[in-house]
Amino acid sequence: MKGKLDEGRGKKEKKMKNKEEKKILLSYGSGGRYMHNLIKEIFLPAFSSPTLSELGDSAVLKISGADYELCFTTDSYTIEPLFFPGGDIGKLSVCGTVNDLAVVGANPLYLSCGIIVEEGLEIKTLERIVQSIAETSKKAGIEIVTGDFKVVEKGKADKIFINTSGVGIRKNNIRIGKKFIKSGDKVIINGNIGEHELAVLSARKEFGLSAGIKSDCAPLNGLIKEILRITDKIHFMRDPTRGGLATTLNEIVEGKGYGILIHQEKIPISKKVFSLCEILGFDPLYLANEGKVVVVCGKEDTEKVISAMHRHPLGKRAVVIGEVISNYKGYVVMKTLANSLRIVDMLSGSQLPRIC
Repeated sequence: MKGKLDEGRGKKEKKMKNKEEKKILLSYGSGGRYMHNLIKEIFLPAFSSPTLSELGDSAVLKISGADYELCFTTDSYTIEPLFFPGGDIGKLSVCGTVNDLAVVGANPLYLSCGIIVEEGLEIKTLERIVQSIAETSKKAGIEIVTGDFKVVEKGKADKIFINTSGVGIRKNNIRIGKKFIKSGDKVIINGNIGEHELAVLSARKEFGLSAGIKSDCAPLNGLIKEILRITDKIHFMRDPTRGGLATTLNEIVEGKGYGILIHQEKIPISKKVFSLCEILGFDPLYLANEGKVVVVCGKEDTEKVISAMHRHPLGKRAVVIGEVISNYKGYVVMKTLANSLRIVDMLSGSQLPRIC
């Protein structure tokens, strides 16, 4: 008996030791399965919030007696390099938060901006980033109402970190969420995928790339406002940032009673992105985007949504890439160019070096 107890105690101590020895890796922040598991195993049990457990792009908060709901989101930004074709960390910090509000159907109103700077950063660099934040906020129609600024010792940060939190409102009758998705719904994206991540990588001198690819970084609230104006059949939206289109689609179907079928020939990819992916061995489905939105809408209003998107500068290449299906529950399946079916899973970490 004592031997069995000692053996059991040894296994328990070994298990605890293994847990203590685990450390956070870069892959835990990639948007893949490692990050999702970390959130579910550490953050959700500790914070114990029904609203947080929804894992939406923004929290949707009920206001007693009001005919609207309050939407609130926060995000932190770190990227190398700070400036890249089509954007910079300042523009990124505004667009990311504005888009997280817009995809839950909210009208973004107010923004906070917290900046942590490493000692030694050039003033002109800070000024350039702040100006970009101001210009992007104005373009998105969101007001910066509060903020914070800190300086840390040299070597204690990667030049500059930015945190933005956003507040918006949406009408009570908006029905956007995974629970409203049903079999037969169409899956739409507003344009070419993968441009942001490859633009950032090509801007890194050590990669020696000159692909001529620009980031798609843009505030999407104007585009989303247009499609919400013409239909009430938008069942779900999400911006496919870290982890790309594949991860976003897997987030939608995870644990649900439906699957998603996408068609490889329909997925919009520019020739430059496709060629660079071929050279480097990357799958564009997992590349980050910062100006794209995945829309799940009722079949009956699909053409109406596509037409509205095509009229907007950020939706000219909008296309239906797939549909929600009753089989393959909890999975994303792709019909390939060879007419076969491929399971599109969520990556554990990232297929690329960290960009943000």
